[in-house]
Amino acid sequence: MLSTYVFFTFLDTSSKYLVLAGVSALIVAWARFTVHVLLVGVFLRGWREPSRFRANNLPAHILRGGLLFGSTMCNVMALKTLQLAETTSIYFFGPMVITALAGPLLGEWAGWRRWLAILSGFVGVLVITRPGVGVFGVGHLFALGSMLSNSFYVIMTRRMSASESSESLILFSALAPALLLLPMLPFSHQLPQDGWHWFILAMLGVFGAGGHWLLVQAYRLATTTALAPYPYSQMVWMILSGWIIFHQFPDRWTLVGAAIIVASGLYIIHREHRLRLRNRTTVDVEAEALAKKL
Repeated sequence: MLSTYVFFTFLDTSSKYLVLAGVSALIVAWARFTVHVLLVGVFLRGWREPSRFRANNLPAHILRGGLLFGSTMCNVMALKTLQLAETTSIYFFGPMVITALAGPLLGEWAGWRRWLAILSGFVGVLVITRPGVGVFGVGHLFALGSMLSNSFYVIMTRRMSASESSESLILFSALAPALLLLPMLPFSHQLPQDGWHWFILAMLGVFGAGGHWLLVQAYRLATTTALAPYPYSQMVWMILSGWIIFHQFPDRWTLVGAAIIVASGLYIIHREHRLRLRNRTTVDVEAEALAKKL
């Protein structure tokens, strides 16, 4: 799981490096998804068992891919003006948004404690963006758009995981954005200018696909609850990467806001773990009582 978020840090750092060098955000996003699709086909050997990639609900796959495309494009645009630590901090508010959306969309309602944590996380976002004091800008809007789009993407993944294969979810999450971007490419003329930039562009898909592959391996080896806190390790990698590559270090407001968001997210993880344990204990007690009657 730690390696997963190192790969995702490389992905965001490379994307920021390219857009600052003048490469079109559309080209950056398209390369990231296209190389991802090629790697998925090669490593999962799609030509042997194509049935594994069959889509039972193609419109849902396209919509889910469109949400990931929106999240990626907004993130790349945000990286033009924001530090890596800023975009990551706002992105970490996503799990709280997902917890809020899970009620009306999935029937998984949060209690008042988790709602307080969600509100606390929102305060953290306000500390980072500081609207009304001349700090909030278009980059923050793109970062918020990326986070919201990704939250709906995760909600759709939860809903579709019951009827769609994991292979189809992995493939179409990259194939749909790559195809959606194709008609826009002729309007983008800001290509990489040298071999080094072309190399970094090709590596975007490696970082993205590699990160997702490591994520799958992590969930094979450990439970969701055990792995839940580790995504927040990305904040460390993002701060280090921003400092080393771009000579940027987050200000105290970003650090304070990030700390509030991380603390709120960790509390939600802790609370959901406690609730799962309580429900499991209740089921075990009921089963034992029923067994005594039989």
